[in-house]
Amino acid sequence: MTTDTQGMKSRAKIFKALGHPSRLAMIVALGNGSLCVNELQQRVGSDISTVSKHLTVLRSVGLIESDKRGKQVFYSLRLPCILEFLECADKALEERG
Repeated sequence: MTTDTQGMKSRAKIFKALGHPSRLAMIVALGNGSLCVNELQQRVGSDISTVSKHLTVLRSVGLIESDKRGKQVFYSLRLPCILEFLECADKALEERG
């Protein structure tokens, strides 16, 4: 586990990317398999432009990846282990009551 300053800054970028409810909802939705922008838009309830911006943030820190299939782009989790972290966060919230 890295403890150097640059490593900590890189981790902080990942946490910052997860710091929006819509982006968290997208991560959870992608835990069930790849989805296109329209499907994610329906799940999150934001306009397509906003969803695309959120996807760019998540992709920039390496949490998701994209795959073009015909005219559609599908997104999937690049690091499914992030779901374990979210489960851990849920446990912490449950314990707090």
